[in-house]
Amino acid sequence: MAKQTRLRIKTTGSRTEVLVLVKHPMESGLRQDHETSQRIPADYIERMTFALNGAVVAEARLGTGVAPDPLTGIVLNEIGSGDRITVKWNDSQGKSGMAEKLIR
Repeated sequence: MAKQTRLRIKTTGSRTEVLVLVKHPMESGLRQDHETSQRIPADYIERMTFALNGAVVAEARLGTGVAPDPLTGIVLNEIGSGDRITVKWNDSQGKSGMAEKLIR
C-alpha cells in the first residue's frame, strides 16, 4: 500500500525546500455520484502544519477548492544537519496524517 503522506526535502546552500504530497480525494461536497445519484460527502484537508524541531514554522489552510492529492510546499532558510521537519494535516472528516524527516 502506498504511503498517504510523502515528504521530500531538497537543500541548496542555505535554502531548504519542503514539499508534501498527500494522497487525498479533496471532495467539495458538491459533486454527485453518477451511478447512485447521491451527493458525494465533503472530504477535504482543512489544515496542514509544518514544524521544525517541534516548533510550528508554517501553517496552510486548505479547502474545497484544492485539487485531489495536493502538493504543498514551503521554503526554510538556515536548516542544519540533525534538524527534524514534521508535517501534520487533518481533514473535514476527522482523519489525519503526518510525515517526518531528519535532515542529514
